[in-house]
Amino acid sequence: MRIRPVASIALIVATLVLMSPPGATAETIRIGIGHQSMCTDTYSGGITVKQRGLLDKHLPRVGKYAGVKYDIVWEDYTSGPPITNQMLAGKLDIGVMGDYPLLVNLARFQETHSLRSVVVSMTGYNMHGSGNSIVVPTDAPLHRFEDLKGKKVSVPFGSAAHGMLLKALMDRGLGQDFFTVINQSPPVGATSIQEKKIDAHADFCPWGELLEFKGFGRKIFDGSQTSIAYLHGAVIRKDFLDKHPEIVVAYLKAVVDANEWITKNPEEATTKQEQWTSIPKEVLYLYFGRGGFLTLDATIKPRWVEVLKYDATVLQKMGIIKQVDVESSIDDRFVRQAYQELGRDYAKEQRMVVAGTSPMEGKDALTGTPIKDARTAGELWVKGEPIKPYGSLATLMTGLRQAEQSGRAVNAAYVFDHPTGLKLFAHRAFYVVGGSGKAALASLVAFAWKEEAEAFATKNGGTVLSLEEAKRLGAAK
Repeated sequence: MRIRPVASIALIVATLVLMSPPGATAETIRIGIGHQSMCTDTYSGGITVKQRGLLDKHLPRVGKYAGVKYDIVWEDYTSGPPITNQMLAGKLDIGVMGDYPLLVNLARFQETHSLRSVVVSMTGYNMHGSGNSIVVPTDAPLHRFEDLKGKKVSVPFGSAAHGMLLKALMDRGLGQDFFTVINQSPPVGATSIQEKKIDAHADFCPWGELLEFKGFGRKIFDGSQTSIAYLHGAVIRKDFLDKHPEIVVAYLKAVVDANEWITKNPEEATTKQEQWTSIPKEVLYLYFGRGGFLTLDATIKPRWVEVLKYDATVLQKMGIIKQVDVESSIDDRFVRQAYQELGRDYAKEQRMVVAGTSPMEGKDALTGTPIKDARTAGELWVKGEPIKPYGSLATLMTGLRQAEQSGRAVNAAYVFDHPTGLKLFAHRAFYVVGGSGKAALASLVAFAWKEEAEAFATKNGGTVLSLEEAKRLGAAK
């Protein structure tokens, strides 16, 4: 018996390795995600998932995914329509966007007759419609939607804000010729307002509040005035969904994790998000803070399906889309599976509809008494200090005055619109006071809109004040 030399055996092994089929090498799966780091309501499906590594945490690595390498590609856009274009081109698999862009996405895919996209979850909502807004230069003599007649108004075409603008026109029986509409991206529109090159700019979250915070703009219309919920969600190419359902579930688990982290840690989250996006944390806190605009929730509620169907009729009436089959393009099986794997009760959370990321509660920082009515409460964010809650505008004004007198820098102060509970920057609100002395302090309430403050004051025998006047009122003992 002849023994084969060791060297020859090694040569045969090497040859066999070289002759191994391509499938023996590790597969690489590319996941393309389009998100918007300048749109707050997409953060729990985009920038937060990316920066906290939440998708990588949940990606499958067993069974058919054993040994797989993942190539996660994050693409950042200023609005939803470019994400849709890239999804149609096959360069992105997942997109996070607002309600009207989601519907345009579905319609564009359905027009191809071969491709489809599917809404698999929400990321967040405002049940009243807040998030979109119309802003004018701070000193412009414009205060109502009707004041825009004949004016030049810009908006990112195809965005959620564009949908809000169309619905506001439709609600008033006005045509699109009521004002001149031009297409401008959020950064360009913001610059145009700052330089007073346009009369008004309609945009989605958080651009209206950002312009207010910077002192360049003033809101004259909020999406809540359309009386229809404002939604954001995740849409996925159906071919990717069919091929990799486990990856989709992993992505949705990451969204749920992101929602939970932001909700439980609003100060930490907004501080981190400022670093990731360049949007000031004070602006982000309007959305993610206690009593903020945004309710973070990945469930697809039956009423959201009805909202999307209604929004589709707005887009059709205004000629933005021809038709779209909404119901067949919504599938919550994957987000249900994500909730189940995370040990959460999807059915229970699906039934819940609440206002705000987390409730405005706690004890007044000045008096120690429990906060009873969120609409008469406020918050004060002093630089280098935790955000402090106040149970009344009277104690908030005292807290503001004390901070300023002691030379402590104030990041922001927040109040709530008396009729709606909409969270506001204190310096952009209108205040109404009745009576005098302590009675005046006790009666102090805030309003988002000048005309509503004036009407309330007239009806109740009060006086409309600015923040500076309200602070001086707070000095009375």
